[in-house]
Formats: sequence, C-alpha cells, structure tokens
Amino acid sequence: MQLSKMFVLNMGMLITIAYLASVLYKYIVIRTSSRVKQVSSVFVLIFAGWVSTVFGFQLNNEVVFDLRYVPLIVAVLSFRQPYSVIIIGVGIGLSRLTFGITDATIAAVINMSLLGLLCAGLNIWMRRSSYGLIMKGIIVTVIVNVVNSVNIALVGVIPATYFFSHIMPYTLPVGILLSLVFAFILRDFQNEQNRILLIQSTNQLLSLQKEELQKAQIVLEERAKQLMIASQYKSEFLANMSHELRTPLNSVINFAQMISENADSMDQEDIVRFASMIDQSGQELLRLINDILDLSKVEAGRLDIVLEDISLNQLIEDAMNHFQLVAEKKGIELVLEKQNGLPDTIWSDPQRVQQILRNLMSNAIKFTPKGKVTLTVSTKKTKQVSNENDWLVFSVQDTGIGIPEDKHHSIFEAFQQADGSISRKFGGTGLGLSISRDLARLLGGSIELDSAEGKGSTFDLWLPLTVKK
Repeated sequence: MQLSKMFVLNMGMLITIAYLASVLYKYIVIRTSSRVKQVSSVFVLIFAGWVSTVFGFQLNNEVVFDLRYVPLIVAVLSFRQPYSVIIIGVGIGLSRLTFGITDATIAAVINMSLLGLLCAGLNIWMRRSSYGLIMKGIIVTVIVNVVNSVNIALVGVIPATYFFSHIMPYTLPVGILLSLVFAFILRDFQNEQNRILLIQSTNQLLSLQKEELQKAQIVLEERAKQLMIASQYKSEFLANMSHELRTPLNSVINFAQMISENADSMDQEDIVRFASMIDQSGQELLRLINDILDLSKVEAGRLDIVLEDISLNQLIEDAMNHFQLVAEKKGIELVLEKQNGLPDTIWSDPQRVQQILRNLMSNAIKFTPKGKVTLTVSTKKTKQVSNENDWLVFSVQDTGIGIPEDKHHSIFEAFQQADGSISRKFGGTGLGLSISRDLARLLGGSIELDSAEGKGSTFDLWLPLTVKK
C-alpha cells in the first residue's frame, strides 16, 4: 500500500513538472528556434525522471521504486527522432548516479539504457503503424512497464523470485495505470500547445492578410485616383478638341458660304482674302487631325521612322523661317545660337525632327507674352557605363510663363497640360509634347525640361550623332 501511495506521489510530481514545462514553453521556449525547443524538451524529460527518483519509494538504502520510465513513454509518443529517445533513457539512468555509485544505481543505468533502446524502436514502430493514437499509447505503455519489470528482475539487486512474488504484483498494474493516466494528461497538454500554436499562426496569417489588404486598398485607391484624373483630363481634352476642331471648321464653312452667296457682288480682293482665311483654317484643322493620328500611331507602335542624311543648316533655317513671322507679329524676339564645329549633316528622320522642333518652338512662342525665344544648337558628350556618346542638342528657351515643378512629368502625358485652363486660354490640344517625347524616343534620343513657374522654360531635344545605318 505504501508503494502505491509513493507511485501516486510520483505521478503528482510528474504532472506538476509537465504543467510547469507547459507554462515555460508557452511564454518562453515557443519564441526560440526549433533546435532550442528540442534540447529543452530532452532536458525537461530527463529532469522529470530524476525528480521521480527523488520522490520514489525507498525499499532499502540502495533500492528505489519510482516512475522514472514514464518520461520515456512520453518521449515515444511525442518525439520524431529515435536518437532523442535513447538520449533521454540514458540521461535518466545516469541521473540515478547522483545518489551514489552502487550496484543498485549501476543496475538502474543499465535498465534505463535498455529501455531507451526499446523505446527508440517503439518510436519507429509508432510512426509506421496504422493503429490509432490511443491504441498505440496503450501498447507502448504496457510494453515499457512489462520490460521494466523484467529488467529489474534480471539486472537488479533484488532476487528475481522475491521481486516477482512480492513487488511486481503491486508495481506493474499501478505503474501501467498511472502511466496511462499521465500519458493522456500530457496528451491534453500537447493538444493545448498545438491549439496555441495554431491560433498564433492563424493570427500571424490574418495579420499578414490584413497588411496585404491594406496595401491592396492603397493601390486601388491610388489607381482609382489616377483613373479619375485621367477621366478628368480626357474630358478636358474632348472639350478642348471640340472647340479646336469647330473653330477652323466653322471658319472654312462660313467663309466658303460667304463666297458662294456673294460671289457676284464681291471684289476679287475680298475673294482672295476669304480664300486665304479658308486655307489657314484648313491647315489648322489638318494639323489638329495629324496630331491625333500621330498619337494613335505611336501608341499602336505603327509610326514609321525613315532615316536619312539631313542638312543641319537647312533644318535650322526651316525651323527659324517657319516661326519668324509669327514671333514678329507677337512682338517676340526670335534668336538663333549655334555652337562652332557643328556637323554638316545628321542621320535621322527629317520630318519627325522638324515636327519636334516645331512643337517645341510653337509652345515657346505661344506661352511667352513678351521677351524672346532662343534656339541653341550644340554638341555634347555623355559618359555612360562603358563608352562615350556624342549628341546633338537643340535647346528651345523662352522667357514665358514657365511650368511648376510638380507638373514637369504630367505635361508629357497625353491629354494632360500644366493647367486645364491652358488650352482654353492659349489654344491647342495638349498632345504636342506627348508626341514630341515619343518621337524623340523613336529617334534614339530624349527631351529634357528645365523650368520654374514665372521664370520661363528650356526644352532640350537630344539626338544621337552616331547611328548605325
């Protein structure tokens, strides 16, 4: 009876250690690496076996009966590495030597080492067997208790006949019963830990999903904002286009109608003047339509570039002559500055280069109420990763209204201008800079902008001087 009570006390100590280990795992060990968790579990089970020995039933000065093998059963049911089970068995056996080195303690070391080897084999069997977990637990518990009793009879210091007749009838059934109870209690502890881990992993997943949803929401809000701005720009573009197209078209219709209705009474001079106005309006209408068609071709990737030798002097002269009269009528000084040593010709598309220069110079004159517009032609070198590139740079500088810094990028986008009222005040579709930028890229160059509000603007067209034919 005293032996059964001591076994129950052993079980109480093991349950206490299991609870403390569970708390320690929950608040400290769970935050460590898997290696630290493994080592901590092995240490706790060895410690539990040692505590079981401390509170065991002392038959005499050397012999102690306890449940030190129960942590081995726990290891079989919990661990996936057989070598860890062997370490636990040997460790519990060696902990018995802390009570002194005697025949009984050496027998205990041998017994627990043999049980460790047996439990390692049972661990392998557990992972390969198709039995349910409860059935596996019962089988492992019975086998370990029976082998433990046999080992005590064979290698222990108590005579086998006395052990089998007076001690084992009490220790074996009580040991099996208490081992099963402890195993199922520990199983509940493990299930609780698994639930905690599952909750933590679920919370982490939900937190990540929340962050991703917030990022996606920000992206969607930004996209919605961009779509709203794009819709606003397109609405303004359509409104401007409606006005820009109707104005020259109405002029053509009105002047043609006046000539048709009053041809007999009109002087030849008036007819020529009206015809000239019709021609100007038609040219303006054609320019607007060409802008729209060019933009469509660029976006579709179907704008053809025809490269050939271009006379640089002729190119510059044509650009200046085209705007000389317009600048004089507006009272603006048109200035040309050429760097010495310019090449005679460049290899590019004359139509597209002229188109870009006309867009840049037209904008410069349009947005300059007074002052001057300067066209500067020069060559520059740029050092890139592994070589130097030669460039021809056309700089169109004006003393006009300038462009705010936050609008430097948007003015190159189709349908956008620095201010939605610009087109209504100065006219135009807002497509010129977008088309010019795309044309410059197709020619292997680029357009750069330097401007500040109220301080004028400088647009630099960079074209490569050396292009493979």
